[in-house]
Amino acid sequence: MNYRNKTYVCFDADEDIHYYRLLTALKAKDGKEFNFHNAHDIFQMQKNKLDINDEQYIKERLKKRLLNTKCFIILVGNKTKNLYKYVRWEIETALLLDLPIIVINLNNINGINYDFCPPIIREKLAVHIPYKKEVIKRALNYWPDEYYKLKKDNIEGPRYYND
Repeated sequence: MNYRNKTYVCFDADEDIHYYRLLTALKAKDGKEFNFHNAHDIFQMQKNKLDINDEQYIKERLKKRLLNTKCFIILVGNKTKNLYKYVRWEIETALLLDLPIIVINLNNINGINYDFCPPIIREKLAVHIPYKKEVIKRALNYWPDEYYKLKKDNIEGPRYYND
């Protein structure tokens, strides 16, 4: 059995990696307030496998990380909805594992952004928030419990915070 205490961050590694690095910097600077255990810190990948883009190996490692995850974040940028090889696979796996999903809009829209949100999660139970520290912190602290309560009550569809 896996100990699920990690936060998995899914993103466009070519276009949006700096937003991911900013999240990890917030964690490093303010670990008590901005509390998440990064799933990408476990099951490190061999550089040579990454260099040759060994899809099977990479997905096996990512799946191990996802199995240790309690919350799934997807950073949604301009091209995210068009990424299938890894991003869509990561989302499909998160849905299959019934992970609470936090959709962070890099253009700071609060709520679902139909222009950029991957179709696979548009109507799923997920919270859609702007890329703002306080809102992200709130979602990390409260969304997993809110998600399971809503699921228990058979409530579906996208959510957002009013403030």
